[in-house]
Amino acid sequence: MHSLFARLSAALLVIVILMGVVFFATARINTQLYYEELTQRLNAPIAMYVTDLMPGGVPDLDSLTELASHAMIINPTAEIYLLDTEGKILGHGLPPDTVMLDRVDLAPLRALIDETATMPIRGDDPRSGSTRKVFSAFEVHSDDRLQGYLYVILGGQTYESLSRDIGSSYVGKMSAYIAVAIVLAAAIVGLLVFSLLTRRLKLLSREVRHVTDSDFEQSPSVELSRFGADEIDQLANSFASMSAKIKEQLAQLKENDDLRRELVSNISHDLRTPLSAMQGYLETLIIKGDSLSDEDRQHYLKVARRHTVRLGSLIGDLFELSKLDSASVTPQLETFSVPELVQDIAQEFQLQADKKDITLSLNLESSSAFTIGDIGLIQRVLENLVRNAIRFTPIGGEITLSIAERPQSVAVAVADTGKGIPDNEILHIFDRYYRSENPGDGRSGSSGLGLAIVKKILDLHDSRITVVSKVNAGTRFEFELPRHSQAA
Repeated sequence: MHSLFARLSAALLVIVILMGVVFFATARINTQLYYEELTQRLNAPIAMYVTDLMPGGVPDLDSLTELASHAMIINPTAEIYLLDTEGKILGHGLPPDTVMLDRVDLAPLRALIDETATMPIRGDDPRSGSTRKVFSAFEVHSDDRLQGYLYVILGGQTYESLSRDIGSSYVGKMSAYIAVAIVLAAAIVGLLVFSLLTRRLKLLSREVRHVTDSDFEQSPSVELSRFGADEIDQLANSFASMSAKIKEQLAQLKENDDLRRELVSNISHDLRTPLSAMQGYLETLIIKGDSLSDEDRQHYLKVARRHTVRLGSLIGDLFELSKLDSASVTPQLETFSVPELVQDIAQEFQLQADKKDITLSLNLESSSAFTIGDIGLIQRVLENLVRNAIRFTPIGGEITLSIAERPQSVAVAVADTGKGIPDNEILHIFDRYYRSENPGDGRSGSSGLGLAIVKKILDLHDSRITVVSKVNAGTRFEFELPRHSQAA
């Protein structure tokens, strides 16, 4: 009883049996009503005919008893009574000890005689006391005065005895057998229909188990109905979409887990290097103390400070990327001038560029290009791009910050004349913690998170960054922001 088919089958059997019982009972009741109405309509004049057979049309007890005996021989289902005007039983042709009532309600008799009610009309059965049966009635007059009523019960005890005997006879048994056969046939047909309907559910359930047992590595193979997309097809399609989504999410989780492991490895190395250097120089200062010259002491302190700055920068990048990944950062949109922001960035890095004898130039096609975005985050993007350009551009090189105003956007680019990026690495430079296979590419002071932060910030602005690079010729990063008139 744990399967859907078993539960549906049990429910069907219960419903069919109940319907069979209700149908059988209803048929019996309808048949009884039909027979009673038919009997009453056919025998409605019988009381009148009996009255006509009485001498002078006025029945007396002796003639009534004799006539009732003859009538019951001809029609065993009829029981004849003579009533007075108040409904009291004056006489009958039955054994005295079998009549239990001495009075009959006259309301049904008047309704039948006056034809004011719909047949079948039931009246009191004097022989049962509590049972009401169909009847025939007629008024008895003498000298134009109502003397009483002739009351004929149609379907007396003889009829009831014969009815019970027939009910237990071959005909009654055959009726019961036919009813049971109909119920069983309906149940069998219903079970076959349920079996066909639940077959697809069983196949889908089996496919679900196969897919889940394979940890969603196996794609579901669902079979659609030939008669259109019903609810089972919709469920199968939903499961196929869900399993594909779960498979994709599992792959993403695995990738994230691999990245986490790589993060732990890379960060452990990156944190250990400056910490070890700081510890070494500080211990040297403590151990040697006054034996160091002022020049050596200043040198050690500057090296320790440089590693402290590098460590702080690395930790800052980690925290920033963590916030961006957790979706806790929401861009605070505002309107700002892109040329002014680019000029501020150029001034910020001018000293670093001068130290490496790098020319930092601007190429602003428009001085009034406005956009809507988070100015702090966009500033972070430009800082990371310019910082990378300075790191990878050799002495005497050039870095250019440019702006181009387009119909629907403002394009911002950072180009350098550095070492360039090999084609096989361009697809990975925005991966967090990615490091070039070339040990001399200038990444020794980098956390490997700068470009990952750039891409994450631009994703928050629905912007895409592109890279064009040629080895030993330089690299150009470019992204677009919506123009103010388009973004408003």
